[in-house]
Amino acid sequence: MLTNLLTIFASSFIIAFSGAMMPGPLLTITISESPRRGFITGPLLIAGHAVLELALITALLLGLAPFFQMPFVFVVTAITGSLILMWMAINMLRSLPSLNISWEEDQTAKNHPIISGILMSVANPYWIIWWATIGLGYILYSWQFGLWGIIFFFAGHILADLSWYSFISAAVARGKHFLNDRLYRGLMAGCAVFLILFACYFAYAGLEKLLKYFI
Repeated sequence: MLTNLLTIFASSFIIAFSGAMMPGPLLTITISESPRRGFITGPLLIAGHAVLELALITALLLGLAPFFQMPFVFVVTAITGSLILMWMAINMLRSLPSLNISWEEDQTAKNHPIISGILMSVANPYWIIWWATIGLGYILYSWQFGLWGIIFFFAGHILADLSWYSFISAAVARGKHFLNDRLYRGLMAGCAVFLILFACYFAYAGLEKLLKYFI
């Protein structure tokens, strides 16, 4: 059984790591907050992300899996998520001319990184779709080995997210030695473009599935 559990852990880590590397709202907020908060930004964001995913796994195990697999949920998630991503991207592009990098802790009222980790995860339609498909299948497989199967799956999954976003926040924080306003604006502009591409993709996927019911 230990071999099976270690296999679940390793494969969960690899699959989650490939998903973590996909650009999205969580990556954007990591890059934008790390200059001020430093390396701890990544771990704190993933802490919030982990709380949300743990709640989702619990909900799926309690019987909500069929709901998340409904075509209606996919359509609403894809279209709503695309609008949120587009709104974020537009605001980022509009703020570029006046965007200045700050290495000091921002004392103005903003969401705590843990809260941001939750909100940015929800804002990404890829996250919900992934859990309704790949994630759900993996949970059902892991559940064959009882609670330990779920624990090993979740540990591998979260460790992948933690490793990647800790690396990103550390890289950006250490970039104090070379990261200037111009480079920072270019980095944020790149993130905005990725968000727009994701928004267009999810809008297309949602509308395509929606039109199938009317054609």
